[in-house]
Amino acid sequence: MRRVESIKQTTQNKFLNMYELDMKSDTGKHSTYFVASRAKTTEELKIKTRQNKADGVIIYSVYRDEKEKKEKLVLIRQYRCPLDDYIYEFPAGLVDEGEDFKMAGMRELKEETGLDFQPIDAADMYTKPYFTTIGMTDESCGTVYGYASGVPSKEGQEENEEIEIVLADKAEVRRILKEENVAIMCAYMLMHFLNTPEGHVFDFLQERI
Repeated sequence: MRRVESIKQTTQNKFLNMYELDMKSDTGKHSTYFVASRAKTTEELKIKTRQNKADGVIIYSVYRDEKEKKEKLVLIRQYRCPLDDYIYEFPAGLVDEGEDFKMAGMRELKEETGLDFQPIDAADMYTKPYFTTIGMTDESCGTVYGYASGVPSKEGQEENEEIEIVLADKAEVRRILKEENVAIMCAYMLMHFLNTPEGHVFDFLQERI
């Protein structure tokens, strides 16, 4: 079994850093592995803490369109530098120091979309932090679920954000999956939404034996 022998931090950035791991195999061979992390120091890496604390939060929210009598998912279409293009995602963001990820979800939805968020209760297995892309980063995100209300607005968005607010019904979700760039975590939930009867979008959160 390979083991981490030493860790070297190679960048000092606010939101994302690179770490160089010296790995040793059970035969004694050394190799180098590179990890991106939200951790600001080596001691904050999950390798060190052995705790899965949420770095970010994803917001799965439903907007009830009373005029059209439809349930719509709140999505964002955001410009992402690694693609030099736009991609569809759920509203999401980083958890601030000392902030619970569920509180962060309410804050982030308001900032990114201008909508108010009413969370619903869900079992820990549906909300707890899960790892995003473990082959390259130790980042993990919790998930919050609930209903969004109000009027969409970009007023709370940061200057460096290019975000379009999207309220997507099933027809639009189907088009997005067929034609657009979509983040994989978002894509799986969109597929789930397509196969959920109207009025039962959160039934899957009921814990069953």
